[in-house]
Amino acid sequence: MKGTEGSGKMLIVCFVLAYLLGSIPSGVWIGQWCYHKDIRTAGSHNIGTTNAYRVLGPVGGTVVLVMDILKGTLGASLPVLFGFPQHWLILIVGLAAVAGHTFSIFIGFKGGKAVATSAGILLAYNWPFFLIASAVFFSLVCLTSMVSVASTLGMTIIVIWSFAYHDWLLTCVAAGLWVVFLWRHKDNLARIRAGKENMVPFGLGQYLRKRRQH
Repeated sequence: MKGTEGSGKMLIVCFVLAYLLGSIPSGVWIGQWCYHKDIRTAGSHNIGTTNAYRVLGPVGGTVVLVMDILKGTLGASLPVLFGFPQHWLILIVGLAAVAGHTFSIFIGFKGGKAVATSAGILLAYNWPFFLIASAVFFSLVCLTSMVSVASTLGMTIIVIWSFAYHDWLLTCVAAGLWVVFLWRHKDNLARIRAGKENMVPFGLGQYLRKRRQH
């Protein structure tokens, strides 16, 4: 019984630490410390990677991307680091990191859209699938020039692809995150329907938009 109680307490610690790791507002802190900018007051005002690239440039944006992925990976890996043998706990505890990124305790329980942090969980749980998901995401960015489309449509493809692993928990978590992505991207989806969504400065979508404008 004592062993069970101890494991329960350690699992609670894992959830709390994962939430705190996920709460690290990489874009805000990197912007303030290294660039003397608050990305919440510029661009799309979002704290995530896309706005970090827009406001801080390619170097700052890349640093934020890596940090947001790794905080998901580290948060999800805590059960392994604490000696829990159940591999599936990586997914469950990883969700606390997503909650932290979306509702960060460090910035008034506000946050980003959790795309990179969710990818970090997948990296910890199933790295080959992480590589596939990354390829899907970047392919869609290059085709549409819209990170919002790559995030939402890409997650749809990832949910479907997850069936190939015959891992019901992976599919359920992916489906749940897909719902979160749709909710967090609702304003983006409205702009897409209106033809006013922001585009990255490369890709087929950007090329076609410029062709239409000329």
